[in-house]
Amino acid sequence: MKLRTFRIGGVHPEENKLSSESVTQVAKLPQQAIFPLSQHIGAPAKPVVKKGDKVKVGTLLAEAGGFVSAPVYSSVSGTVMKIDEAIDATGYRKPVIIVKVEGDEWEESIDRSDKLETLDAHPELTPEEIIERVKKAGVTGMGGAGFPTFIKLCPPPTAKAECVILNGVECEPYITSDYRLMMEHADEILVGLDLLMKAVKVNKGYIGIEENKPAAIRLFEEKTKDNPNVEIVPLAKKYPQGGEKQLVDAVIRRQVPAPPAIPVNVGAVVQNVGTAYAVYQAVMKNKPLFERYTTVTGKKLAHPANFLVRMGTPMIDLINECGGMPEGDNKLLAGGPMMGKALTSVEVPICKGTNSVTILSGDEAKRKPAQPCIRCAKCVSACPMGLEPYLLATASALHDWEKVEAAGVTSCIECGSCQFTCPAHRPMLDNIRFGKSTVMGLIKARNAKK
Repeated sequence: MKLRTFRIGGVHPEENKLSSESVTQVAKLPQQAIFPLSQHIGAPAKPVVKKGDKVKVGTLLAEAGGFVSAPVYSSVSGTVMKIDEAIDATGYRKPVIIVKVEGDEWEESIDRSDKLETLDAHPELTPEEIIERVKKAGVTGMGGAGFPTFIKLCPPPTAKAECVILNGVECEPYITSDYRLMMEHADEILVGLDLLMKAVKVNKGYIGIEENKPAAIRLFEEKTKDNPNVEIVPLAKKYPQGGEKQLVDAVIRRQVPAPPAIPVNVGAVVQNVGTAYAVYQAVMKNKPLFERYTTVTGKKLAHPANFLVRMGTPMIDLINECGGMPEGDNKLLAGGPMMGKALTSVEVPICKGTNSVTILSGDEAKRKPAQPCIRCAKCVSACPMGLEPYLLATASALHDWEKVEAAGVTSCIECGSCQFTCPAHRPMLDNIRFGKSTVMGLIKARNAKK
């Protein structure tokens, strides 16, 4: 059988899945938890607690700050110490709520039993009710993007959903949290898929899994063999197959046009397997999103591992559970080596989108000196969006925003394939990210004037 994959660009970085067979551990509770109010795309959440308030696990800390926003819930029980600013995964100081941990008392409304709830047993769950529960629970995209999930479940009137595609690809090197989640909670993920399909009123679901996870493919094929509505799609290994546009191309052979088009414009609603699991917990267990599966990994780390970790836990706590920071030069990343953000502090907390804490050590922690571009066009053939990265990077460095916009920078998914493949070690992604954020700001200002 010929494995499917996306048709434009792509690269093959070394996998380094060091923690793939490490069964998930429950991380220790932190002494204090730090909750950034911007753990999602859109407006920051607005605090509804104040200094001195007592909170439990599952208590609302901050409500959604706009339509594109999501509430933030406490993952610990204790006392609100202060509402302050702290460095988050963006590297900037952002508003946070800091809670001193005092025990582990949960809100009584959360169903903590292991009983599997199925959609058939809950006829009261209408599409509207599912979406409302997902919205209330603060569920966002768990693959790292952080887009509020309920919005994806409400397609614009110009688009009609035909299927739901679950992303079980996990093509980024080092990261294994989604793989462990699939191996340990397949039944809940499949009920989550049922809920997502009902929410968007479709009866076809796909789960894309790369061929380097044969045990997950076998497990899901076995569990869905009598379900004609769900198809497991084994995919050839290629990065960035986890990008939603690339996944749509690989699974249903449809190309999503340039922005502002989104996957639902070609009939697909794409969600991460972690999001499906969070949807199951939100809808069936009344459990807000306050913990997640996270990989902590690195070649020099003593014990790479996967954790079920409460949001707000400082990364250093998890690193210490893996044997501590390695000696010598290290680079700490929120995420993997291709798309992860380098951090300046080990105190940055785990958030909704933190699928991995990656430590690059020794020579891997340092960039090689940039050389002049040799016009080899490797970046062009690697770009999964069909762009010309050398042009975007150069124009961004020269602040030629008109040229950057005309060359399609808003289509860039910031996958890093161009920088990975560049033989001259040029900082292409840095320049393109800068250009993209600047152009997006200019477009926003232009539209505001209309």
